[in-house]
Amino acid sequence: MKTFLLSFAAASSLALTANADVTAKISDVHLCCKSCVTGAEKALGTVPDAKSTVDMDGGTITITGSDAATVQKAADALVKAGYYGKSDSVKMVSKTGAKGHKVKTATVEGVHLCCPKCVKAVDRALKEVPGAKEHTAVKGAKSFQVTGDFDDKELMTALQKEGLTGKIEEGSADAK
Repeated sequence: MKTFLLSFAAASSLALTANADVTAKISDVHLCCKSCVTGAEKALGTVPDAKSTVDMDGGTITITGSDAATVQKAADALVKAGYYGKSDSVKMVSKTGAKGHKVKTATVEGVHLCCPKCVKAVDRALKEVPGAKEHTAVKGAKSFQVTGDFDDKELMTALQKEGLTGKIEEGSADAK
C-alpha cells in the first residue's frame, strides 16, 4: 500500500509538472500609449498558445505558454515588431545589423514608432550616442536615418535601452 501511495504521489507530481505553464516577464519595454500596447499585443498574438499581459504603466509584458519554446517565440515576435526589454527567463535577441563601426549615416528600420512619444524615445536614445547629430524619425515611419559621426552599435544599444529595437538597413551605414 505504501508503494502504491508513493507511486501515486510521484505520478501526480509529474502530471502537475508536465501541465505547468512557463512564464517570462519582460521589463523596460517601450509602452508609452495605447497604440504601443495594441502593437505589442498584436505581435504577441501571432504565436499560438502564448498568452500575454501588457502593463503599460509598468512597462512590462508577461508571457505565458505551455513550454519555454512557445514563450521564446512570443518574445521573438515582440522583438520583430520593434519592441525590446530585459528578461531573466527568455533571450531578447535582436539582429540589429550593427557592426560596431563608426559611420556618418545609418538607416534604421523596423522600430515601433506609433506616436510622438515613440519619436521622443528615439530623441533620448540619440542623446546618449556620442557623435549622433540628427534623425528623421517621425510618427508612423517604417525607417529613419541617423546622421553624424557615431558608432552604429552604440546607436542600437541606446534604442534598446529605451525599450525599442530595429535593424540597420543593409548597405545604409556609410562607414567612415
